[in-house]
Amino acid sequence: LGQEIKVEKDRSVFQSASPVTLADRAAERAMRELITERYPQHGVYGEEYGVIREDADWVWVLDPIDGTRSFITGKPLFGTLIACLYKGTPVIGVIDQCILNERWLGLAGEVSTLNGEPIQTDGVVTLNEAEMYSTTPDMFQHGDELNKFDAMRHAVRTPHYGADCYAYALVASGFGADIVVEADLGLYDYCALVPVLQGAGGSISDWNGVELTLQNHEISKGRVLACANAQLHEQALEILSKPGLESSDSLDDPSLTLLKDDIASSTFIPSAQRLTPWVGGIIVGDILEQILHHGS
Repeated sequence: LGQEIKVEKDRSVFQSASPVTLADRAAERAMRELITERYPQHGVYGEEYGVIREDADWVWVLDPIDGTRSFITGKPLFGTLIACLYKGTPVIGVIDQCILNERWLGLAGEVSTLNGEPIQTDGVVTLNEAEMYSTTPDMFQHGDELNKFDAMRHAVRTPHYGADCYAYALVASGFGADIVVEADLGLYDYCALVPVLQGAGGSISDWNGVELTLQNHEISKGRVLACANAQLHEQALEILSKPGLESSDSLDDPSLTLLKDDIASSTFIPSAQRLTPWVGGIIVGDILEQILHHGS
């Protein structure tokens, strides 16, 4: 897989040394090339190759393989995250799981879909009945952040770990997960999730209820709360927004319609290709190639 370790200062234990594969880089390069070819004035914000034209009205946010640890250990819960922001707000989101042939699509103001079929959240309405996901407890910084996560862990029915972006897709689809609580995420880790959750009837914000946007990323500090409904979201915010918790305590733009039609028309590539980690550009590049070239 050509694995390397990316070391980052001032991150959580989980994020301070994260693996990067050839597939991550090849996939992002392929997406960037396709975006630049079709939309040369758009910005791009990627996990592996940084930011260009961040001040553009339209900015694509890319995570070629969200859940690289799952990817390199053969657990099919990683995914490709593709978002498009309009003036900083996520208006299109794609969660693609190539092994399971599942693709979630969210568009601001419309009902989200899974493989073209409408989806709807179906969660409980009280925390003590809720099933909660987080990728790992190690993503929370020691002190107030970890204390708040610990309070949430004890408030819900059952905490679960290790699903990466797939956990948010489960909440959006009403498949039994009710809440996702995470921290120390990059912009590329959550932008695609926002339209998918909201279009399915869910609620998603930072830990203080602040909208997840490009402009708010530094304020939110990568802390994300996603819930199946507004009732759960409100109850979770009562815990997560508390200061100093002690331990044991519409966008009406014709370009948007064009982008939505491009994405909705894309199809899956053969399973044999999608299972080949060395061709990262094919794993993810096909999504963008068909999105960007449809109707051209």
